[in-house]
Amino acid sequence: MSLVSLAGKRALVTGAASGIGRAIAIELGRSGAEVVASDVSAAALAALARDVPGARTFASDLSRREDVHALAAAAGEIDVLVNNAGLQHVSPLHEFDEGKWDLLVSVMLTAPFLLMRQLVPGMYQRGWGRVINVGSVHSLIASANKAAYVAAKHGLVGLTKVAALEAGARCAQVTVNALCPSYVRTPLVEKQIADQARLNGIPESEVIEKILLAQNATKRLIEPEEVARCALFLCRDESWSITGAALTMDAGWLAH
Repeated sequence: MSLVSLAGKRALVTGAASGIGRAIAIELGRSGAEVVASDVSAAALAALARDVPGARTFASDLSRREDVHALAAAAGEIDVLVNNAGLQHVSPLHEFDEGKWDLLVSVMLTAPFLLMRQLVPGMYQRGWGRVINVGSVHSLIASANKAAYVAAKHGLVGLTKVAALEAGARCAQVTVNALCPSYVRTPLVEKQIADQARLNGIPESEVIEKILLAQNATKRLIEPEEVARCALFLCRDESWSITGAALTMDAGWLAH
């Protein structure tokens, strides 16, 4: 049983069909929120709906502005907005595909901007709201071969800060924050292992320890459910003073 009651609240989670988004959608549903879930895969959303009773699902391609606008309109009044949808492309800068750049920035920076632009005013009117932007440790530092991901995630933290300043001047119970975990056990991370092995000339079996967790003080992947519980904490009324923050869940990476 959750210690946070979101009964009567409606939450929109993007990238909700797997990984962090799925875990957050389940956690919010358990806390009483009506969940609106978006992802590119209708089949994966159907599987999520079986674990989140009453969830409404929308298959949306957030790289398309028309899909983002349609999602915001269909979702209705949203009290908790979780901008989680993301993807990765690993390549040296001088070889980085321009189309991949546009795709990553559209999904991870432009789509959150558009959803916040359309949905946050309703939070002001109702006197309560939470925006949780799922960033990354790469919102705060860089790694080679991830130009678009790092740029988009850095931009997301900047957007978070601007929105928090504006929200705080209008309503104390509308907060905007970014969660910045290091590597989480998700399909997105698993897909990087082969690319990192190729780029670094090591076996795939060594990628997690030697590449992904090399900077961590604690050598373990974060579980999606752990990120979800941090997101839920930000939904507490008592968390009103936490806004404009880039909250790190980095297992000590940035302590260096």
